Amino acid sequence: MDNRREDIVFSKKFKAGRRRTYFFDIRETRGGDKYATITESKRRDNGDGYDRHKVFIYKEDLTRFRDNLTDLIEEMKAQMPDYDFDEFARRAEERDRLYQEQLAAEATASENQITENTTAKAENPGAENHSGTIEEDDLSW
Repeated sequence: MDNRREDIVFSKKFKAGRRRTYFFDIRETRGGDKYATITESKRRDNGDGYDRHKVFIYKEDLTRFRDNLTDLIEEMKAQMPDYDFDEFARRAEERDRLYQEQLAAEATASENQITENTTAKAENPGAENHSGTIEEDDLSW
């Protein structure tokens, strides 16, 4: 099977710790048929690349795969009743929220800088010489 990126029609990923990422993809064969892959990508200990493990799940197996995975998860939770399985999800959501806030703050700061520059030019049109550049003598410190 060809591992072309173009054959991915849907992709979702999540980082699991610092070294591991999971990818959930729907891929399409050359004939137009669809199948799912789950890939674990793990950074090597020496930092030299990644190890990848992939599971292929074909359309005729999806429902049974889901049912068995659900059973596995429920059994794991039953055997570990004191473990907070949602702890890492909450941390990841918090990390994602903080990251989005940081991006928004950076975008706002950039927009404010553009607005300040535009306002300064409008308030002091003589600051630019005829070539459109600002000369050192034109600046008032």
